[in-house]
Amino acid sequence: MRRVRTAVAVGVVLLTATATVTAQETGQIEHSVNGHVLESEISTALMQAYGPIPSGDYWYDPMTGFWGVAGGPSIGRIMPGLELGGPLRADASGGGYGDLTGVFVNGREIHPEEYQYLVALFGQVLPGRYWLGPTMIGGIEGYPATFNLAATAASGAGGSGYNRSTLFGGLMSDGQCSGYLHPSGASVMTGNC
Repeated sequence: MRRVRTAVAVGVVLLTATATVTAQETGQIEHSVNGHVLESEISTALMQAYGPIPSGDYWYDPMTGFWGVAGGPSIGRIMPGLELGGPLRADASGGGYGDLTGVFVNGREIHPEEYQYLVALFGQVLPGRYWLGPTMIGGIEGYPATFNLAATAASGAGGSGYNRSTLFGGLMSDGQCSGYLHPSGASVMTGNC
């Protein structure tokens, strides 16, 4: 029985190594979103819309359009409402059980970098569960809206908006208009632009 398990394990390792080499040789790019591998047609459509996207594991919040590398903070924003991968997981940014920040937005525990940004905007952020919509208006889960993230950023509470460069492009907002600028020149804007 032990030999059979060893043979199966070696076979799995060889198949995985072969698939990795084949993907590298053919230039095949693989994207995983919220724990599910995207079909190549969807990956191709995303790259046509937003430019090159390195192979990797990503998370995506369909309510806001924010996305990031699995285990990390948000690093971009695309169109909200896309059906990409599986459901957004609580641990998409590395925690998931209140062990990072204790602040959950649309079910995802936010990364410490995002938490620090919100503290800079609002002065303090209480642990809890919040919702945030595509217009950056949100509140406590199950209750009406109580804050406007974009307006707060633009009001001077945390500065006059933001402009953040990331590995995958730039993020910006002036409180009325928010956007993502891809290094290739492609952009996505939302709000009063």
